[in-house]
This record gives sequence, structure tokens and C-alpha cells, in this order.
Amino acid sequence: MQLSFTPSIAANYTSPSQRIRVLSEDWVWRTIFCPNCGRANITQYGNNRPAADFYCQDCHEEYELKSKSGNVGTKIVDGAYSTMIERLGSSTNPNLFMLSYDLSSYVVTNFMVIPKHFFVPEIIEKRKPLSATAKRAGWTGCNILLNNIPESGKVFFIRNGQITARNNILSKWQKTLFLREKKEIHAKGWLLDIMRCIEKIGQKNFSIEDVYRFEKELSKLYPENNHIKPKIRQQLQVLRDHNYIEFVSRGRYQLL
Repeated sequence: MQLSFTPSIAANYTSPSQRIRVLSEDWVWRTIFCPNCGRANITQYGNNRPAADFYCQDCHEEYELKSKSGNVGTKIVDGAYSTMIERLGSSTNPNLFMLSYDLSSYVVTNFMVIPKHFFVPEIIEKRKPLSATAKRAGWTGCNILLNNIPESGKVFFIRNGQITARNNILSKWQKTLFLREKKEIHAKGWLLDIMRCIEKIGQKNFSIEDVYRFEKELSKLYPENNHIKPKIRQQLQVLRDHNYIEFVSRGRYQLL
């Protein structure tokens, strides 16, 4: 996998943002395969298409590309807050490609895809409206909070300059596809929160008591739910049924 941009293709562009857009889109088109079906190349949409930038001709998955100089960071600046919230409940909401690069060398340092089934309102941060003196006064944008996405929802092709094996990318993508069965955003949010709790435990093998330690944290997220522990047990059962975790013995589980 080639990690470098091809600067010559953007020689006629004077705007730095336009140059990066052209270079990053060209790199993705030349380099990235579809993480859903494994097709060797994905296809780029024409200019001015809303939301998506690429699609797979075989499985029809769509992808939006965001690029950033330097580290990936903890959040991604996105478009209008109201539009993003509307998209969350739509089957046409694209998956997100996130690319970071070294501006001095035009080398890609990180590239990951966040599957669309990880997008819930809890990862969308509403920004302050533009001031009354701004050209688009009152317009309200949003940020995508990467820290609120479980690690299982960050499928890296390249991480800190290191290339991930193709089979590992495809396998990690397939592992969480069951989340697409959860059409209700609230139900999906519960599963994602329990997945985050399991990750915070920091061990492959864990007990139900380890997850119960997040009861107060979950109570703050779901103040109307007075039965947090039964809900935890229910979500662990769902994750077990979909082979995300394995039941080892009474009260004990293993992350697969």
C-alpha cells in the first residue's frame, strides 16, 4: 500500500483546501478497497453530491471522506447539526472515511473507516450558532466525537504509519454488522454504551460485576431507566448472541 499523495495532480490548484481535497480523494480512489465486501477499488462520485464521496459498485456501500493535517484528534468538524441528526435515522447515511496526513511530506499517517451503524446522537456535538454578524448568522454546525465511539467502530487501514492486514480489516468490519439490525437509535445506543464499558475494563476476560461498576455512569446517560443492572444483563445477552462476546461460566465473559 502506497502511503504518499501524488502532488503533481493538484499543481493547478492554488487553494490549500482544494489541493488537499484533490490529493486525498485521488489517494483513496487509488489505494482503498471496500471494507464491506473487499472489492479492490471503490468508485468516486462526481462533484457536489451531498454526503457521500465514494461508493462500491459491488455491495453499494457509500463513504464520506474527511481529511485532517496532523493527528486525528478527538473530534471531527462536520456540517450542519440538524442535517446530521436527520441522517442518523436514514439507511442512506454513509460510512465515514477519516484520513490524517503529514503536510510537510504529503504522507498518509492514519486512515480509518467508521461504519455508519456506529453513528448515534451521543457522538454528535452541537456547536454554537454563528453570530448575528456572520454571513450565515444562526447556522449551527456539529462535531463528531471520536472518543464516544468504541474502538470496535474504528476500523484502521493505517494506524500511526503502520498498515493493517487486509483480512483483519474485513474481519473487524464484519464483527459489528449486527448493529444494523437495530433500527431504533435508542436500542443501538445502549449496545454501544455497553461495548464502551467492556473496553474500559481493559481485559479480554471480564465478569458481570466489572460491567456493573458502570451503573452510575449509565444512570446519568439514561436517567429515566430505574433498572440499569437488568438492562446491562440484557445487552450482554445480545452481544453474546451475535458473537461479540462469549459466555465462559456463570457471570463471566470473554471478548472475542
